[in-house]
Parts: sequence; structure tokens; C-alpha cells
Amino acid sequence: MAAGKLPEVWLRGPLNDMPALLQPVAHALLQARDELNLLMKDFPDVLLWQKVAGMASPGFHLQHLTGVLNRLFTYAKGDGLSEQQLNYLSAEGKPVYHTTTRYLVSQFNLEVDKAINQLSQTNEMVLTQVRGVGRAQLPSTVIGLYVHSAEHTMRHLGQLLVTVNVLKNEASTLSK
Repeated sequence: MAAGKLPEVWLRGPLNDMPALLQPVAHALLQARDELNLLMKDFPDVLLWQKVAGMASPGFHLQHLTGVLNRLFTYAKGDGLSEQQLNYLSAEGKPVYHTTTRYLVSQFNLEVDKAINQLSQTNEMVLTQVRGVGRAQLPSTVIGLYVHSAEHTMRHLGQLLVTVNVLKNEASTLSK
């Protein structure tokens, strides 16, 4: 490990006040936040809505990561989506040219903070309780929603990583 560089979150030890069964979910979300913040540091806003090979833009991934975490944790509480959440969902992927990378990253960071707080307050006895997902109320469980939130976040982080690095490479090649 390089000097001054922390190990991955799961190797930093148990999180205080986090139920044991939810430690891996919290670790994954915190790891994703660390990696996303490093990846997006100094990312040019002009590239935020650019696509690579017709795939999703960095802006979409940032919106989607935030929105999905919010929705999955809402379902885990047993709540339905609010009008505000439904509006956010319908706007995901639509370019917002006056927004910034910094703003979208900060929104993701806030959502991770809220998720960590909710995880820390979750009684392990409710983890197997059934929760409905979406308008069709497809069946899942509290722990299913939490685990999927971590898996989904890491999957989109991987897609974002590739897209951002290709866009940065293309931009540096054009500027030479």
C-alpha cells in the first residue's frame, strides 16, 4: 500500500454503530463514494453529458447512482415513492447543462450519508421482512434492497470509471 493511502473501506475495520449484518453494505457504499470522489475530482463539466459509443454519460451515471440509492432505501423503509422522487426518476439521463460535476458528486455524497445513517438505525430483526418494489410492488426484502443498492452502486461506478477515463483520454488527445 502506498504511503498515506488508506486500505479499502472493508479493511479499515468495523464501522461504529453499524449492525453486523449490514457492515458489508455500508463498506461497499463508502468504498464507492471514495472511488467516485477521486475519479470525478477535476472532471471537466463540459464532458459531463458526453457519451462514449452511445453509452450513458457521466452525468447520467451520477444522477442514477443518487436516485437509485434514494429509491431503494425508501422501499426498504416500506414507503412508496414521493412525487419528487418520481420526477427525479423521469429526469435521470436528461442533460442539465447548467449543473456541475461538483454538484452531482455532492448530491451522491449526501445520499450515501443518508443511506449509512439509515443502515445504522436498522434493526437486524427486520432484514427478512418483505418490501414491495416499484409500481408493481415486486417482492424483495429489506436486506435484499440494501444488498442490491451496494451491488448496483458498484456496477454503475465501474461503468462510470470506464466512461470518464475514455472521455478524459479523448479530450487530452484532442488538445495535443
